[in-house]
Amino acid sequence: MDVRWGVLAPGRIAGRFADAMTMVEGGRIVAIGSRSKERADEFGDRYGIPGRYGSYEEVVEDPSVDVVYVATPNNRHETDTLAAIAAGKHVLCEKPFALNEAQGRRMADAARAAGVFLMEAVWSRFLPAYRHLVAVVGEGRIGEVRLVEADFGFTRAVDPASRLFAPELGGGALLDIGIYPLQLCSLLLGPPDRLVAEGSVGATGIDELVAAVLHHPGGGIGVVKASIRTPMACTARIAGTEGWIDLPASMHCPDAVTITTAAGAERVDCSYQGDGLRFQIDEVHRCLADGRTESDVMPLAETHRLAATMDTIRGRLGVVYPGE
Repeated sequence: MDVRWGVLAPGRIAGRFADAMTMVEGGRIVAIGSRSKERADEFGDRYGIPGRYGSYEEVVEDPSVDVVYVATPNNRHETDTLAAIAAGKHVLCEKPFALNEAQGRRMADAARAAGVFLMEAVWSRFLPAYRHLVAVVGEGRIGEVRLVEADFGFTRAVDPASRLFAPELGGGALLDIGIYPLQLCSLLLGPPDRLVAEGSVGATGIDELVAAVLHHPGGGIGVVKASIRTPMACTARIAGTEGWIDLPASMHCPDAVTITTAAGAERVDCSYQGDGLRFQIDEVHRCLADGRTESDVMPLAETHRLAATMDTIRGRLGVVYPGE
């Protein structure tokens, strides 16, 4: 099948997406939309995209577009996703899916009512390392998973105009990168039934540093940390009753996993060529070919669980976005 994509917002992640598309069979980008026609033309020239629009609306209304990739700022995800769904398009929406669970549920409800595909772009879930991780845990090689520890942090200078530091754009460490350690905990332990969280809220009103301890049904514990002001190891360890698995930096896109049991340590090469975003594109194509409106690897129920957890953590920190 030939899946024709429209991309909203020609930013850095959209460039990576376009690079990844060159390594995927059965799909191509046919339209790019920006608030600036000049930027759309530049992006179109760079990636050989025929449709260039000076608005997002024109992309979702383009009859040649089958699927819309929403790569706009966090605060626009709900608006742009709903517009695409209303136009009958399938949607891959960048993470975080929405600013909060309520927005995410409106998006999911609209997609289900329209009968179109919708998925949050948590690309880690589709990488070879994560697929291998799930298989190793499923085989019981490290026993029952009891503890997941993961962190993701880097340093950026405070800039109120940057999306990372602007509450009106849905900024903050938690939604931007904290979702990666959280999704790993959820993948292996399920949703938490209670949590404690602390953090540092900066002058612009967003969380610059956050840490949480999650308790999961059955007694599993998740320990997650994220920061946009403090560098971290960006690694993860999954500890079970009979061993553990290490994910090297960067834990959200590792090129290997190391499994340690009583028999010793085994490092498994999970490297790949090109940009890892290509694997989530493959997933969208697979689902569409099968007539599915959700991914079983990253279903909407999982998106709701992650959003609810982040809502709770933000509530503990007192971080509120405009309009909430």
